[in-house]
Amino acid sequence: MTRLILASQSPARTKLLSYAGIRHEVLVSDVDEDAVQARYGVTDPHDTALLLARAKAEAVASLPEAEGALVLGCDSVFEFDGEAHGKPYTAEVARERMLRMSGSMGVLHTGHWLVDCRDTDGDGPAERPGERPGTGATLGHVTSAEVHFMEMSAGEIDAYIATGEPLQCAGSFTIDGYGGAFIRKVNGDPHTVVGLSISTLRGLLGQAQVGITELWTGGAADPAV
Repeated sequence: MTRLILASQSPARTKLLSYAGIRHEVLVSDVDEDAVQARYGVTDPHDTALLLARAKAEAVASLPEAEGALVLGCDSVFEFDGEAHGKPYTAEVARERMLRMSGSMGVLHTGHWLVDCRDTDGDGPAERPGERPGTGATLGHVTSAEVHFMEMSAGEIDAYIATGEPLQCAGSFTIDGYGGAFIRKVNGDPHTVVGLSISTLRGLLGQAQVGITELWTGGAADPAV
């Protein structure tokens, strides 16, 4: 059975995979995002998303638990007025950003990086007899989507921040939660805004010679059930 490991602690990403009927495990990396960015000096939002996705995937791929699996790392960066916006963490930062974003538009970049940790000669451990050989692939892709916001009042912004939802989200918003009320439209793959493009995952799996249907559970599933 082909194993997919999601190297992300994002509830939205694992929920998205579960709703799409994609069997997966979650193994969170211990990557220090600030340290990675400082080391490579990458500031472009598009490239930062890919760099951090790769760092997360490769960190988890190096763990014993990832042996014989495909590891997917993801990271999202919001680009607004030429600036890269990650998670705001504090109410003050989130409020300042959202006041600027009200009635405007930005671009959400989501980096995806896939590492094939399956044995390339097909001679894997005895507990996985007949396992298909891996490709040794390590590859990535960034998908981007324009996000257009409605006008938001100061009261609405404060109420949204009070929910705590935007503090741990790239760009200080979500599309699959309370924040969806303030998004007028999305130009591009809406899954990108959630933080993981299912169609991009399909393409990466295909390059690793794995069909996405091999990971289907037989029906979309609610992880809460």
